Amino acid sequence: MATQAIVTPDGSRRRGRSTPPPDFTPRGPWLNTARRRNLTGWGFLLPAALLITLLSFVPMIQAFVLSLQTGRGSRLNWAEPLWSNFARLLDDDIFKLTMFNTVFYLVVQVPIMLILAMVLANLLNDPKLKGKALWRTMIFLPCAVSLVSYSLVFRTMFATDGLVNDALMAVGLMHDPLNWLGEPWTARFVIIIGLLWRWTGYNMIFFLAALQNVDHSTLEAARIDGAGAFKTFWFVTVPQLRPMIVLTTIMSINGTLQLFDESWALTKGGPSYNSMSMSHYLYELAFLKNPNVGYASAISYVILIMVAVLALIQMKVGDKRD
Repeated sequence: MATQAIVTPDGSRRRGRSTPPPDFTPRGPWLNTARRRNLTGWGFLLPAALLITLLSFVPMIQAFVLSLQTGRGSRLNWAEPLWSNFARLLDDDIFKLTMFNTVFYLVVQVPIMLILAMVLANLLNDPKLKGKALWRTMIFLPCAVSLVSYSLVFRTMFATDGLVNDALMAVGLMHDPLNWLGEPWTARFVIIIGLLWRWTGYNMIFFLAALQNVDHSTLEAARIDGAGAFKTFWFVTVPQLRPMIVLTTIMSINGTLQLFDESWALTKGGPSYNSMSMSHYLYELAFLKNPNVGYASAISYVILIMVAVLALIQMKVGDKRD
């Protein structure tokens, strides 16, 4: 720091330190406020990051290593060639059937479920509706019901002598009882009905939350311009729900491609694998019927790739930012 002569009151001169220039910034301690905040943030993030790494990424790497091996139990050897488990999938008719079943559930169930969820959310968002809390609870409640409980109820309802057959024959739509769980296509539709019953209310809650951020002035403007209820919903409300539609679609695709519960609890994958999902088939290969963890790991990576590709496509299609 430069020094300069200072004139004292008695007229004498002495040397003294000058004041620092305006742009001078004194060096502070190493742990300043900004660094302390960064360290605090990392302190909160690191435990979660470590848990995600240990519980998600490490098993993913181990599963990929297993997919390159063959054998039973702990007697595993490297496959020759290494991709033989993946090549085997091309000749596995059961895997092809389970993939068809899973894609069928995805194509049929996800659009119906999301449309129903949006419509119900729009109806239950009406400020003039009485008993909204009761209706919301009743529609959301199925996703909180135990899987075992609701699967037993559905199996009883769709049995040959169950409530569904009795009701359809009573109104004259059927003359003979139908074996819903014993026929391939009807068993698939039972799973779809179960998925719709269980998860529509769950997605409805997301749309209800998104509707709270919809600009009501746009709805009023549409009504003043003469738009009806349907046009107002389709051309004004739905575009403002696009981020939530993308989110729920990705979650629904992810959940359906990994579908296991309904396939295992409702139909047991039958008849003859005709309603079994890929995850259910993976479970049988890994833990039942002469377990083959290497081949099951290969199937798990096929499911992972399908989820990632479809989620990426959905994000690209749904991203309308300029």
